[in-house]
Amino acid sequence: MIAGTTSDAGKSTVAAGVCRWLARRGVRVAPFKAQNMSNNSMVCSDGSEIGRAQWLQAVAAGVEPESAMNPVLLKPGGDRRSHVVLRGTPWGDLHAGEWATGRRELARAAHAALAELRERFDVVVCEGAGSPAETNLRDGDYVNMGLARDAGLPVLVVGDIDRGGLLAALAGTVGILDPGDQAHIAAFLVNKFRGDAGLLRPGLTSLTELTGRPVLGVLPWLDDVWLDSEDALAIAGWDGHSRGAGATLRVAAVRFPRISNATDLDPLAAEPGVAVTVTADPDVVAAADIAVLPGTRSTVDDLEWMRQRGLDAAVRHRAAHGRPVLGICGGYQMLGGAITDGVESTAHTATGLQLLPTSVTFHEDKTLATPSARWRDHDVHGYEIHHGIAHHNPHHDAEPFLDGLRSGAVWGTMWHGIFENDTFRRAWLTETATQSGVDWQPTDSPGFTQRREAMLDNLADTIEENVDTTALESLITNGIPSGLPTLRMIRD
Repeated sequence: MIAGTTSDAGKSTVAAGVCRWLARRGVRVAPFKAQNMSNNSMVCSDGSEIGRAQWLQAVAAGVEPESAMNPVLLKPGGDRRSHVVLRGTPWGDLHAGEWATGRRELARAAHAALAELRERFDVVVCEGAGSPAETNLRDGDYVNMGLARDAGLPVLVVGDIDRGGLLAALAGTVGILDPGDQAHIAAFLVNKFRGDAGLLRPGLTSLTELTGRPVLGVLPWLDDVWLDSEDALAIAGWDGHSRGAGATLRVAAVRFPRISNATDLDPLAAEPGVAVTVTADPDVVAAADIAVLPGTRSTVDDLEWMRQRGLDAAVRHRAAHGRPVLGICGGYQMLGGAITDGVESTAHTATGLQLLPTSVTFHEDKTLATPSARWRDHDVHGYEIHHGIAHHNPHHDAEPFLDGLRSGAVWGTMWHGIFENDTFRRAWLTETATQSGVDWQPTDSPGFTQRREAMLDNLADTIEENVDTTALESLITNGIPSGLPTLRMIRD
């Protein structure tokens, strides 16, 4: 198991790198995360839905992504309510007060999924969630130390040194656990380091002396890692702002409170000459060359949020002046007329921005699909995750666009992942740049999939160069080391 001192410490990144490192050595390896809380998800080829990070880790491992790799996916719909995806399909909603009882069934499914993977793969790399030291959540835990103890897993704790306070965080993670949990914490790994390693070494030595656990390596800060993130606030690694070398085309994406599948923006941010900003400022949306309304876990609620901030007026003004607007999934639903939602929203009904001739009705059944089509002679592959079904007005002359519509400079699609198609992305950007009056042309640069593969290989190279892989392999092969001391600094 790869755990972390905090969320965003680098667990997903390290897990992906370890998966690629093992796969390159001929090991049949699978990723696993018992429970993910994220609105960034992906549809597997069998129609199941899993967290985007585990999908990418499967790509790193060179195996087909499947529901067992992320058996429980929680998709927040508010501060106290989450939609639950169990083994890739909708299970229902859980409110905060129902969590203690509801998670028993989820835990059983998670343990069964891990056992299934262990039967079929040489190695399963398990990713923890948040921090294993969240003792308020320990009772009934099945994703961190509860899973480690049940499955007999050695735990490698990753710490983000860029945050500061790393040594205390690593030592404290061990010290706050009870002795039974401490026995599974086998080693540490430092992540996101930049600076003089000699200055860090004495601290790592004292950490090992205090805890009895070795530090297996120090991973450097990697500028070119933009792993498909679980955290919508991180916007998949590039922190919501990408200037792009020599950028001439400015894209502004609305930062919805319940934004989902923000990874749709990654290929745009990676495209040379394109600058992407994620914003809640209507002036930024108005000034950009292209505006994007991304997916959202709650279309009606986030539409009201837009109106409260004047973002709706900025979008409508753009459309009236022929300046491009793109809505993806929930963002597309907002561009239409009537929205009837008794599934995700407490408001139930709303009127959209009325920029496209559609109405939307939400259904309990969720659409999960991996469609393909052609647009302007370009092959396009995407994926669908939605409860809302758009009904098009047949008497309107809007142009079909990837299970959506285009009318003038307003574009809408139900498909996620469309910009990962290189020729389509560049053709669409060229056309919309022309609509916006911007002289932008694509350059001859590596495609998005090629860049992703290079990133994964870079992660594996970084692990080989900076980690004691002999010790790491020993953990994988031999399990929990014997004689690990119990740290009593908290209790004493």
